[in-house]
Amino acid sequence: MKLSVVVPCYRSAATLPELTTRLGSSLDELVFAGEIERYEIILVVDGDIDGTGDAADSSAESQSFISVVHLRRNFGQHNALLAGIRLAEGDVIVTLDDDLQHPPEEIGKLIAPFVDPRVDLVYALPEVEEHGFFRSFASRSVKRALALAGVANAEWVGAFRAFRSELREGFSRVDDSQVNLDVLLSWTTSSVVPVTVSMDRRETGRSSYSVLRLAKHAMNMITGYGSAPLTLATWLGFICGAFGLIMLLTIGVRFLLGYNTVAGYTTMAGMISLFAGAQMLTIGIIGEYLGRQHLRSMGRPMYLIRKKI
Repeated sequence: MKLSVVVPCYRSAATLPELTTRLGSSLDELVFAGEIERYEIILVVDGDIDGTGDAADSSAESQSFISVVHLRRNFGQHNALLAGIRLAEGDVIVTLDDDLQHPPEEIGKLIAPFVDPRVDLVYALPEVEEHGFFRSFASRSVKRALALAGVANAEWVGAFRAFRSELREGFSRVDDSQVNLDVLLSWTTSSVVPVTVSMDRRETGRSSYSVLRLAKHAMNMITGYGSAPLTLATWLGFICGAFGLIMLLTIGVRFLLGYNTVAGYTTMAGMISLFAGAQMLTIGIIGEYLGRQHLRSMGRPMYLIRKKI
C-alpha cells in the first residue's frame, strides 16, 4: 500500500512542527512493519495568516516526503482537502486536522481494515469525546444534517478518515465552492466501517468552527445536497390546508344549523398568524435553495493554488 496523508492547514503555525515530526515517525514505523510501502504528506495551506505557510515550508525543507500546497486565500477546510486529495499519489488517502487532536500514531488502526478489499472508506471514532458540550452538540447537529442530505452512516462521519483513492473518480467533476467531502464520499461507496481510536483535546488555539458556523454549515449541507426541507414545506402546506378545510367545514355546518357565530378578533388573528407563518417558512426554504443555486451559477472557484513546494 502506498499512503498519502492530506492535512488542511489554517492558523496552525504552533502545531505544524510537532505534527509533521510525529507523522514522519509514525509512518516510518508503518513502513518498517511492512504495513505500507511508502508514503507522502501533503500540507495544504488554506490562507497564510499567522505564519502557517512558513512553518509548512520549513517542514518541507527538512523532510523530503512533505509537499506543501499554498492556496491564494482561505477557501475552507473541505475545499482545501479536495485540493490535496486531487494531487495525492497514494493508493489510500488519510485526512486529519492540523491541531494535534487526531494523533498520527493512530493511523495504523485507521488503515488496518483495508486488508479487506471490500472496504473503501474508514472513519475514526473517538474513544472519549474530545470537544465540550456545546461544540459536541453542534457537531451532532451537523451529522444529523448530513443524514438528511443522504449520507449513510452519518453518525460515523469525522475529519479523521481514510479512503481508497479510486473513489476520487466519483467526484472528479465537482466544482461546488461550498463542497463537503463526506457527502461526496457517500456518493461513491457504501462499504464504510468505523474504527475506534484515541483522540486528544486541542491544547493550543481555538477551533475556527464555532457553534454558529457549524449551524450554518449544517444548513448548507441540507439545502445543498438534500431535499428534506422541500419535503417539509410540502407537508406543512398540506397540514395547514387540511386544517383550513376543517375550519371551513365547521363554520359552514354551524351556519346551516342556525348557530349564531360571531367572528372574534382572537380567532381571526390566530388563523392569520398560522397561515402567514407557514407561508413565510415555505418561502424561506425555497429561498435557501434558490440562493444556493445562485451561488453555484456565479462560478466561484473551489480553490486556487498559488504555488506548490
